[in-house]
Amino acid sequence: MDNMLSRKVTCKSHGQDSSYFLGWQEYDKNPFHPVRNPSGIIQMGLAENQLCFDLLESWLARNQESNWFKKRGESMFRELALFQDYHGLPEFKKELAEYMSEIRQNKVKFDTNKLVLTAGATSANETLMFCLAEPGEAFLIPTPYYPGFDRDLKWRTGVEIVPIQCTSSNDFKITVSAMEEAYEQAQKLHLKVKGVFITNPSNPLGTTLTLQELNHVITFSIEKNIHIVSDEIYSGTVFNSPQFISIFEALNKKSFNNNNQIWNRVHIVSSLSKDLGLPGFRIGAIYSNNKTLIAAATKMSSFGLISSQSQFLLSRILSDKIFIKKYIKENRRRLRKRQRVLVSGLEKTGIRCLKSNAGLFCWVDMRHLLTGQTFEAEMELWKKMVCGFGLNVSPGSSCHCNEPGWFRVCFANMEKETLDLSVQRIRALVDSHLSIAK
Repeated sequence: MDNMLSRKVTCKSHGQDSSYFLGWQEYDKNPFHPVRNPSGIIQMGLAENQLCFDLLESWLARNQESNWFKKRGESMFRELALFQDYHGLPEFKKELAEYMSEIRQNKVKFDTNKLVLTAGATSANETLMFCLAEPGEAFLIPTPYYPGFDRDLKWRTGVEIVPIQCTSSNDFKITVSAMEEAYEQAQKLHLKVKGVFITNPSNPLGTTLTLQELNHVITFSIEKNIHIVSDEIYSGTVFNSPQFISIFEALNKKSFNNNNQIWNRVHIVSSLSKDLGLPGFRIGAIYSNNKTLIAAATKMSSFGLISSQSQFLLSRILSDKIFIKKYIKENRRRLRKRQRVLVSGLEKTGIRCLKSNAGLFCWVDMRHLLTGQTFEAEMELWKKMVCGFGLNVSPGSSCHCNEPGWFRVCFANMEKETLDLSVQRIRALVDSHLSIAK
């Protein structure tokens, strides 16, 4: 009966057969619980921030009026329950724009008229692909990159991804030569390149892009007359120096005037899922100076709106500036402390991580644990970790890393005791490898 369905339904471009998603399936069959299932699989493949949830819960307990959708003692239920257009609640857009500036140390200002609300960053990224490229055209993306992009950017849009191959020799930094090679590869494949897509801070590396890297991307995009999409959903997770530099800040440093065409070809994706730890609220946003794109993206957002109730509640949280400043500071402190737990624990087992300053994960080097320097050996080790030692991590190959033996390991979606247990299981994995090697 599959021949009665569309090609979109039956094609394989969703990426569901990636080891990234297969690991989740194994976890779902046998999820760890400290009491009910202590031998289950620990989920270290989920980039979720649960470290400051107590702060949000305390805020809600102190502000019951917001929970019941009241404003100055008056019920907002009727207003929020009735139809609301796709432009979003003005109050929420104002607070979101101010929060985005606060996260960037107020070095960048955001105009609410250039902001489109979407149901999460996934929707924002897909909408941008629909707006910027035709099916069969391409975006260049530095590797390694988030496995979900194969779904988010390609599946429904028909846009192709051409990797910019970054390597461990320079800690996976973006170089001009790597971008040129990717561009040439796209031409060999007869793909028209429409832009460069970057994640800053990087998922899965957990690093912020340097000003030099951003300048390379900007200069390259000007020379090729293409777009830049900067996914900055981890901007609020930067917990160590160097500080985060937004693509707009980098443009400002180059002193382009507002009439320069590059301003119309640079677009930012933002979210509240990672830094505020609210993925279930599905809060995403597109920011662009391109009026035509903003008009089209606003219309497209009707396919994935944020509920009025979510917008109202979050506008109240974000408008509490004292709380937000405290939250940002404490969130960074807790992320820094938690990251050290994982890094130091792994170091004691002889495993090193790429030096990172952001994100909810570490990029872990396990090349010395492979039976051979091949992706087959990487998958063998990954299966051993998942099925033999109860750890769901994301293998580098799922992130399109061109060097076998790297893994993304998340640390902010669990209790510290669970993370300690995870490190113990990794130590047992290393011990088993050493015993076999002998």
